Amino acid sequence: MINEQLLNPRSIVVIGGSDNIQKPGGKILKNIIDGQFGGDLYVTNLKSDTVQGLTAYKDVKDLPESVDLAVIAVAAKFCPQAVEVLAKEKGTRAFIIISAGFGEEHEEGAKLEKQIVDTVNEVGGCLIGPNCIGVLTTHHNSVFTTPIPSLESQGADFISGSGATAVFIIEASVSRGLKFNSVYSVGNSAQTGVEEVLEYLDESFDAEKSSRIKLLYLESVNNPDKLLKHASSLIKKGCKIAAIKAGNSEAGSRAASSHTGALASSDLAVDALFQKAGIVRCYGREELANVGAVFMAKELKGKNIAVITHAGGPAVMLTDALSNGGLEVPHIEGPKADALLEKLFAGSSVSNPIDFLATGTAEQLGDIIDACDNDFDNIDAMAVIFGSPGLFPIQEVMDVLHEKMRSCKKPIFPVLPSVVNAGEEINYFLSKGNINLPDEVQLGHALTKVFNTPAPVEGEMVMDGVDVAEVRRIIEAEEDGYVRPEVVQSLLDAAGVPRVKEFVADSADELVKCTKETEYPVVMKVVGPVHKSDVGGVVLNVSDETQLRSEFARMMKIEDATGVMIQPMLSGRELFIGAKYEPGFGHMVLCGLGGIFVEVLKDVASGLAPLTKPEALGMIRSLNGYEIIRGVRGQQGINEEKYADIIVRLSTMLRHAVEIKEMDINPLLGEGDKIVAVDARIRIEK
Repeated sequence: MINEQLLNPRSIVVIGGSDNIQKPGGKILKNIIDGQFGGDLYVTNLKSDTVQGLTAYKDVKDLPESVDLAVIAVAAKFCPQAVEVLAKEKGTRAFIIISAGFGEEHEEGAKLEKQIVDTVNEVGGCLIGPNCIGVLTTHHNSVFTTPIPSLESQGADFISGSGATAVFIIEASVSRGLKFNSVYSVGNSAQTGVEEVLEYLDESFDAEKSSRIKLLYLESVNNPDKLLKHASSLIKKGCKIAAIKAGNSEAGSRAASSHTGALASSDLAVDALFQKAGIVRCYGREELANVGAVFMAKELKGKNIAVITHAGGPAVMLTDALSNGGLEVPHIEGPKADALLEKLFAGSSVSNPIDFLATGTAEQLGDIIDACDNDFDNIDAMAVIFGSPGLFPIQEVMDVLHEKMRSCKKPIFPVLPSVVNAGEEINYFLSKGNINLPDEVQLGHALTKVFNTPAPVEGEMVMDGVDVAEVRRIIEAEEDGYVRPEVVQSLLDAAGVPRVKEFVADSADELVKCTKETEYPVVMKVVGPVHKSDVGGVVLNVSDETQLRSEFARMMKIEDATGVMIQPMLSGRELFIGAKYEPGFGHMVLCGLGGIFVEVLKDVASGLAPLTKPEALGMIRSLNGYEIIRGVRGQQGINEEKYADIIVRLSTMLRHAVEIKEMDINPLLGEGDKIVAVDARIRIEK
């Protein structure tokens, strides 16, 4: 896959280069030349003897015997032969194919693409593309687009599944001062996709030299397990990763027969995957650029922010954005605050936001930053808002900010909104290696998103209490469809899920005999129809044999009824656990308050199986109805540790039973330490 010939080639050939820099072959060659590539550079062109000052070769066969990297910009039909010659006669081991007309267009193109991949794989080479804009590293600019961002070893590594989107994200990032170490536009990902590039960045990571910022744009997640493994590994090594995942599958968004099927989706699976890995999820180019800029600053280690401003309105909007996202703008007071106030003009305020007025000076800004960094223990970071009405230059302010962003222990996030009035000064500020987030609300959203993204999940899959062999035996014996109640019971037992005793019969006499095990009152439920309540198939508090026989007769007349189940009446808070299998991702596990709350409030939390205990507890505590689970107004709460244990054991069972496509346990009745499954259904599809 990714190799040294791609990243730092000794020689490059542009196949299809030209003097016309409005065509990809011409622009790529110009970008490589302008980037002052230090190795040997060759070009092929059928019609010209020289191209952009270089001797042009008519045929690939005429090239020197050794060429590390080939950048190909000729029609798709000519690419396989060029790759064949380069790979087998010229020792080329890295290929970037810009050309379109492959698998993204038609079947014939897909065949050409496969032929190329087979050739590259045969020689152990690396292929980027086809149908991409190219690759940027600190050694060469092999792209046909602009802008070419500032490239340095500690800049961001950026991997994109879309070439055009990569350009737009780079444009948004450059305007914020974001630097890059590398850019990979993977196009069709015929051999190397986003996950494979991330794998390389993980396996080659050097704590002293490698970039610690990774930005991703994905239109599909082709290998969720690989993405999870290498993203979480990189983050545990000290990296920060943000990603956009665009597009939702039709299959993931359609309603399904169970509550879980209706609530879960492929997009929810992406959320769960990113959360498990520790990836900050973004939903647009500007947001990804903002988060990338936040990554470039010193790490935010606490939730208390000082908002430093000379304009009240932006400070209020930033304070709102921070507060709404779970960060705090704490009150500042005391002798040290009074001492700071004495250094400012009359009318200033240091209570936070710290407003030093439109007449405030660069020296006063420095005093405020020093106080926040050294004197105020309840401050973890600073956001500095400084604009200009265009009356006087503000370069002195830029110099103070530049120096303080490097010398202070706490991170500083500049908001410099005057991109017109102070455009020259802002460009000066950015040229010194700084970042700028010109919109205070966008900064607030980016900071809260970064701060609230959890660390990668730690821990192994929990096996205690789950009889995997029994689960497999049950699954293998069943046919497709919703399984019978007794099979559901057996699966819950194998997963170690406590359940209420229940009995099923297809005759009234049999059912009456079962009441000796449960005693009255009982709950009666029709067996067969999926949504029992909708067809009058659930009756509570059946108190004697006469009522039981009467309800049995009525229920057996319901369409699709095959029998009736009885259970003892229990009390407690209704909970819910569900699961849906999402192809490629595995099982999405959902939890929340049960009964009608699932349908009406849709207050559920989700995670990707297998889950750890901390993950399950985090899901429970993220629910809007969590206070009900804890117990409110004197009502007894539910043991959330036991609820989490059940979620974890079910997630382990599901990891070993991909044939289970949907599962609902609703309700799961909880009261104090006692939690039991009352009703469940499971659908198998092999």
